[in-house]
Amino acid sequence: MPFSLLPREEEFFDLFIQVARRSREAAEHLVGLFGEPDRAPYHAEHIKRLEHECDQITHEVVNRLDRTFITPIDREDIYRLAGDLDEVIDVIDGVARRAQIFRVGAAPEGVKKLTDVIQRALATLELGVQDLRKRDGVMEQCIEAKRLEEEADSLYHTSLGQLFDTEKNAIELVKWKEIYDNLERCVDQAEDVANVLESITIKHG
Repeated sequence: MPFSLLPREEEFFDLFIQVARRSREAAEHLVGLFGEPDRAPYHAEHIKRLEHECDQITHEVVNRLDRTFITPIDREDIYRLAGDLDEVIDVIDGVARRAQIFRVGAAPEGVKKLTDVIQRALATLELGVQDLRKRDGVMEQCIEAKRLEEEADSLYHTSLGQLFDTEKNAIELVKWKEIYDNLERCVDQAEDVANVLESITIKHG
């Protein structure tokens, strides 16, 4: 890294870590929301709180970027990473809200399996974001996040097929299909974060 007399604003990394940690916590509550139907409102409330906190932190990232002259990584990468991280927890919150609005009952096994993959993917991304400052270990976490996306994609298609084979109530079918679609979207967003982390690591490695 070239020597500079101008200090770099390093707190962006700390803000990213805060968002990644809250996203992982939201994913844990997503598992609980579908695994513990009687406590679904509790989990949905915590997801909403975490999503709101992430919005505030992301806003701080943008504000800090506007007033920072020297950044530790490229400005466009900071924007992309902040936006993609925030989008992940937005989708998780969207799933939780749909589950509440739809008043769904016991979740199909495929939903539980997908939320488990999402939880693992967000835990992996948290590690990748933590490693970003020193660049060491990021690529391994990105590879694992992409592997989990493939696992989720396979689960999504299998589970959707089973849903159409077994669910006879058209309204219930529509409800669960939308939840499946948004769970799959969540994993896709997690992969987008992994792609940004990978790009930053290659660019600044």
